[in-house]
Order: sequence, then C-alpha cells, then structure tokens
Amino acid sequence: MRTLLICLLAPAAIALAQDNPLSAFNKRGYGQLKVWVLGSAEKMPEENYDFKPTDAVRSFGQVVGHVADAQYLFCSVVLGEKNPAPKIEQTKTSKADLITALKDAFAYCDKAYDGMTDAAGVEKVKLFGGDTPRLSVLTVNCMHSAEHYGNLVVYMRLKNIVPPSSEPAPQPQPKK
Repeated sequence: MRTLLICLLAPAAIALAQDNPLSAFNKRGYGQLKVWVLGSAEKMPEENYDFKPTDAVRSFGQVVGHVADAQYLFCSVVLGEKNPAPKIEQTKTSKADLITALKDAFAYCDKAYDGMTDAAGVEKVKLFGGDTPRLSVLTVNCMHSAEHYGNLVVYMRLKNIVPPSSEPAPQPQPKK
C-alpha cells in the first residue's frame, strides 16, 4: 500500500517542486514548434521554395522567412533588446540561406526562452503598443509559429510531402 501511495503522489510532488512550471511548459511548446518548422524547411525541396498555392499568399520560402523575422521581433521584446530586424523574408530566397537564417533566429529566441522564469514572465513589456507580460509575448511567438507551421503543412501536403508532425514516432531500439 505504501508503494502504491508513493507511486501516486510522486508525480504530483515533482510537479509542485518545479520552480517554473509556466515558463517550462511554454519552452517545451516552443521547442516542439522549432523542430517542426525547421524540419519543414529542411524537408521541402529547393525547387518548391517559391511555391504558392495561390497568388494571394506567401510562397513557402517567404513563410519560412516570415517566421524567422517574427522570432527576432517577439524575442527582442522579451530580451529588452532592439529588434535586429534582418528582413529575412524580403532578402533571402534560397533554401540554404533561409534555413541558416531560421536557425539563427531560433538561436536568438533560445536565449529568451532559456532565461525565462515564472517571476520574470509577469513583468510587463510593450508589445504592439500595449503592456504585455513577458511570458505572454513568448506565448504569442509560439502561437504565431504554430499558425505558420499550419501554412507550411498545407504547402507540403500539396507537394505530397509528409510534414514533421505527421511522421511516425521513432521506435525504441531493442536492448542488446
């Protein structure tokens, strides 16, 4: 009975012991989106980077560049820095350049997520003219990345490419 009680209470105790559950959860979501967006950029062949389902929308490459630009916008606010505003969407077109720029943008944002605590997350910063908690800015960044990952998924599906979030999970290797 004691073992059963320990097994039932241990996960709750671990969760309560975590100092920054809100920012840690946000960081996990960001990490997953980073894997999916970067994986999409890497999977799409170079010749499809200028693909647009219609003339009214961005090309695949422009979406990748836009996501990279947004990483700098949101994370510079959280870090209290001037937005480097590299204008990736307007200046990069090749797959290699866009993937490099996207990796650099994620590395920049990693600093914001890695340094975030729940206490710092409630501090207000200016976002689009309004006072916004720092952690909420990072949440908006995740929402924005998820929105555009959805675009990338559609573009990939139209080209018969399975997006990263739909790939089968890796199977555990048998122990030898």
